[in-house]
Amino acid sequence: MNCSIGTDGERAAALIRGGGVVAFGTETVYGLGANAFDASAVARVFDVKARPRLDPLIVHVAERGDLERLTTHIPATAERLAEHFWPGPLTLVLQKSDDVPDLVTAGLPTVAVRVPDHQLARQLIVLAGVPIAAPSANRFGEVSPTTAAHVSQQLGDRIDYILDGGPCGVGVESTVLHLAGDHPLLLRPGGVTQEEIESVIGPVQRPVAAASDPSGPQMSPGLLSRHYAPRTPLRIIADLSDVPPEPCTGLLTLRPVTASERFAAVEVLSEQGDLREAAANFYAAVRRLDDRGLKRIMALPFPEEGLGRALNDRLRRAACAE
Repeated sequence: MNCSIGTDGERAAALIRGGGVVAFGTETVYGLGANAFDASAVARVFDVKARPRLDPLIVHVAERGDLERLTTHIPATAERLAEHFWPGPLTLVLQKSDDVPDLVTAGLPTVAVRVPDHQLARQLIVLAGVPIAAPSANRFGEVSPTTAAHVSQQLGDRIDYILDGGPCGVGVESTVLHLAGDHPLLLRPGGVTQEEIESVIGPVQRPVAAASDPSGPQMSPGLLSRHYAPRTPLRIIADLSDVPPEPCTGLLTLRPVTASERFAAVEVLSEQGDLREAAANFYAAVRRLDDRGLKRIMALPFPEEGLGRALNDRLRRAACAE
């Protein structure tokens, strides 16, 4: 049995205020939200997802002014980025205040915050009257949901309500930028590109390691090596000519390719090779391939620029599950 799906923001907000757990649409992916100040409600989010408690959550707020209660210091860099990219798919990691439960931040002294660029999501936050801590509304490590139906399929009746915001327009998670240290650190590529960020604040650094230590608290969501993974084994291939024909194999590709008849199923993310269109289609396409009962999914990498960086990051973490 699945939980109710609807567009009743008042109902969703009342559930959040009462300690409930509600899935809601944003421009990136669907989030699984709870009152960020209610540790018991946040614990239920972790339990529903089977998410390790060392993996921090992003806190969603309705406007820049809501940062005051969540943080102890807002650097000038954060102010400039918020002015340019909020509301939008950019998460800023800042020094946290004592009001934020340690469970939200995996015990770290920092909190990840963003303002979603989705009218219904911001309305929910305003109606609830509290910031909403929300990871993606799926089982931990699996493919992120970009429609209300995806949430229902994965979480069933384990949550209280799904606030249907329609298909997600961006389609990949937010970019996470750490601003609580000496230099801006790009922890996770996402819906705001590195080039866009650097046009506002100058060069940003990237972590040296490809994956975080799985035994300790993570600096950001989405850093564990296995993430965003379908059930079907996924392999990244550089060139189709390197792959012999295999039965029951699917292909995920940015643009149309020759010899597509060699595959049992092909998902083309953008006929014109547009990375924004590809990102919006990405998770839904992976789900369709995953539902075909294939032996394997082959994926061609994306250009390592713009949103291609975020898409390649998701592919690499999905492929780690093989």
